[in-house]
Amino acid sequence: MENKKTSVFENGLIWFGAAVSMAEIITGMQMAPLGFKNGILAILLGHLIGCIPLFLAGLIGAKKEISAMETVKLAFGKKGSLLFSSLNVLQLIGWTAVMIVSGAAAANAVIATGSWVWCLIIGALIIVWLVIGVKNLGPVNTIAMAGLFILTIVLSAVIIRSGNFTASAAGGMSFGSGVELAAAMPLSWLPLIADYTRFAEKKKAASAVSVVIYGITSCWMFLIGLGGTILTGQNDIAVIMVQAGLGIAGLVIIIFSTVTTTFLDAYSAGVSSVSINAKINEKKSAIVVTVMGTALAILTPITQITNFLYLIGSVFAPMIAIMITDAFILKEDHSESNVNVIDLAVWAAGFVLYRLCMSVDTPVGYTAPVMAATIVLCYAAHKIYNTASLRNTAGQHTK
Repeated sequence: MENKKTSVFENGLIWFGAAVSMAEIITGMQMAPLGFKNGILAILLGHLIGCIPLFLAGLIGAKKEISAMETVKLAFGKKGSLLFSSLNVLQLIGWTAVMIVSGAAAANAVIATGSWVWCLIIGALIIVWLVIGVKNLGPVNTIAMAGLFILTIVLSAVIIRSGNFTASAAGGMSFGSGVELAAAMPLSWLPLIADYTRFAEKKKAASAVSVVIYGITSCWMFLIGLGGTILTGQNDIAVIMVQAGLGIAGLVIIIFSTVTTTFLDAYSAGVSSVSINAKINEKKSAIVVTVMGTALAILTPITQITNFLYLIGSVFAPMIAIMITDAFILKEDHSESNVNVIDLAVWAAGFVLYRLCMSVDTPVGYTAPVMAATIVLCYAAHKIYNTASLRNTAGQHTK
């Protein structure tokens, strides 16, 4: 993949695999208190909010043919981007651990051998995926995706047959909180998508198909989680699979879905490591990240996906808002400068604003308003700075 262009189909396949995961289903389960009607509306609106910047992030990387963290240099400068590259590697180690924990817990509920055993098995398979390499994964990925597709159809059929679409689960959640939770998942892929679209033969088409396939499939996973919890009264995906009569087949799909999704996290961590230090070996770094994620999964109680998603959003939503402003509105490139102080200051303001807005409940969540405010602030800051620079230059010439 590193030496050849990828087709629109290949990009779509990658992002189908990214969306079919235990984490997506588990997050959908948490939205069950909204009921079917409000839950579906929140899922659709949240994914629309999250997928628009995801597409633009992918398009920037595709047009420039550079990785996700390399695109960050366009806004924040060569050294300014190191903050985000470092944070991205850390969050990808965390994601690797979270995904392995989720997959291992589900697998252990089907066959109880100890979650740590399943953590080791999943971690080992991810390393196998990394060793094979993205260029050679085509046939394996196609088989895995076909199996995952069958699973989604089976689980969806179980939900539809139940038919009680007026039910809701116990607990409380506002509509805005549901929207925010749905938006947080596609936003979590912002620091990764350009790692794959950079190789696209048809740049805009591949970026669009990647996001559309991911968005539709992710909504599907959320609905499986939402419907499964409401209709079965269970908040454990493994139990729902057993009730659906999947058994060993369900176990195989749990393992494969975890591996194909987490592989992307580990691979992108390796790519981001190279952005920090060009001497780092991409594949070896990805393997080290997988080992660290597996160790964290076994030794620490990483189970809270929601707070982790919000933390990622608070860092990367303002970041991509600034990148969108620079790339598509201001059309500025700061990759040759060391640090773009203006954009870093605006990002800090956006980060603080995001954290403050987490306690404010709106019908559209807080990611969309924060990103809009960050775009306005970034545009205004650049215009003020450029105007001041012109005045200073004019004043110097006059003197």
